[in-house]
Amino acid sequence: MRRKPGQLLPLEVEILEVGLALQRQGLTHFHGYSLAKLLRERGGRRSLTAHGTLYRALHRLVSAGLMEASWEDHGIAERENRPRRRLYRLLGAAEPAVARARAAERARPKLGSLQPDLESP
Repeated sequence: MRRKPGQLLPLEVEILEVGLALQRQGLTHFHGYSLAKLLRERGGRRSLTAHGTLYRALHRLVSAGLMEASWEDHGIAERENRPRRRLYRLLGAAEPAVARARAAERARPKLGSLQPDLESP
């Protein structure tokens, strides 16, 4: 089943929600590994089967204009003796996109409500 244009996958919504929470704490940029850790701690993402799953979702969010990505300054990584990180930042369209996704989720009928009432006469 293909998703409709503009529709977000559950992982993408969770990524945006975590990003919004970080923004509220004053953190405007985050990297994939820290995001994976926060998703795991939050308990929303049962299992990121591979970090590739996360990075593909981040790429889709960047392509959709909900986030932007840039490489960290080389000097920072060098001083900390580690590879450079790809940093992500939410754009203004992220919060309304999450609100629309959550509203659509609430509007969908639950599976149990689709089943006929077998006890009715």
